[in-house]
Amino acid sequence: MNALIKASAIAGFLALAACGGQGDDALADNVAEAADNRADVIDQQAESMPTQAGEEAMHDQADAVRDAGEAKADAIDKADVNAAAMTEAQKNAIVNSN
Repeated sequence: MNALIKASAIAGFLALAACGGQGDDALADNVAEAADNRADVIDQQAESMPTQAGEEAMHDQADAVRDAGEAKADAIDKADVNAAAMTEAQKNAIVNSN
C-alpha cells in the first residue's frame, strides 16, 4: 500500500510537469529536508528501544524515510515541476506528505 501511495505521488508530480520548472529545486530540497527531519526523529526514538533488534529496525525505518524523501525530491526535479505556479498549500502538501 505504501509503495502504491508513493507511486501515485510520483505520477502526480509528473502530471504537474511544466516548462521551466521554476522553483523545483527549492521544493525538492524542502521535501528531502522534511524527510530527513522525520528520519532524525525516528533515529532518536530508536535509542530508547529495549532490544538491539528493535533499535536496528527503527534505524532501518529511518533510512527508508530518508531514501523515500530523496526519491521524491529526484522525481520533482526530473518532472521539472513549476513550483512557482503552485500555491503555498500545494507546496506544503507535497513537502509534508509521506
